[in-house]
Amino acid sequence: MSKLIDGKAISAAVKQKVAEGVAELKSKGITTGLAVIIVGEDPASKIYVANKKKACEALGIISQEYALPAETTQEELLALIDTLNNEKSINGILCQLPLPRHLDEKAIINAISPEKDVDAFHPHNVGRIMIGDYDFVPCTPAGIMEMLEYEGIDPAGKTCVVIGRSNIVGKPMGMLLLHKNGTVTICHSRTQNLAEVCRRADILVAAVGKANFVTADMVKDGAVVIDVGMNRDNGKLCGDVAFDEVAKKASAITPVPGGVGPMTIAMLMKNTLTAARRQNGLN
Repeated sequence: MSKLIDGKAISAAVKQKVAEGVAELKSKGITTGLAVIIVGEDPASKIYVANKKKACEALGIISQEYALPAETTQEELLALIDTLNNEKSINGILCQLPLPRHLDEKAIINAISPEKDVDAFHPHNVGRIMIGDYDFVPCTPAGIMEMLEYEGIDPAGKTCVVIGRSNIVGKPMGMLLLHKNGTVTICHSRTQNLAEVCRRADILVAAVGKANFVTADMVKDGAVVIDVGMNRDNGKLCGDVAFDEVAKKASAITPVPGGVGPMTIAMLMKNTLTAARRQNGLN
């Protein structure tokens, strides 16, 4: 049986360091603030926002929530972001996605100041990730890298396969593994012989959004398997990896729930602290 990579324990360690950093800034008269914008009544988004608010309160970060009605116009949302960009007490700005269809997601992301873009979705920050000179990394890939480091799993020289090419997970995940000297393949819906490609992986990251998509025949003996998926199978929460069968082959694996999920919010808190430090001339 493979080693279980415990995201709850690792995220608790990250949050502890963040809490210490926030307290250190407070001792210098500097508060750390995060603004979270949610537009509409998407149930999953409301849960995410509530969890973020709870994490902020636990770590001493001031959380400001802006819950806007679904009919909010593009101009109104851009005006709020402009106000928050210029508000010194706010170090990080997060606009919960997805947005209602009448809003231009790209324009909204681009309006957030790169210095306050704690989701690391702004093209400026995406470009910095590309060249390996960055302050912020999207929270899920950042959390995965933190888990690998915590477990002493070094990507250097290893074959790394990422299933999924989203801007939020797949693409930045590939770049981060590459920066750590992994040999990276990013797979997607047009990849041919997907199972064969996956079987070469020493580190396999599944971010495809399909329940139990990765089966044992797609996994090499002794591989490290990271499951980013959050799906429902007959009402039960599950990942992209068929956990029970893959766990018998992997050397280490993340569970769902309790794996990558807790890391995402922990890394958002870490990014917010980084933003506060940078904006106050501290490293």
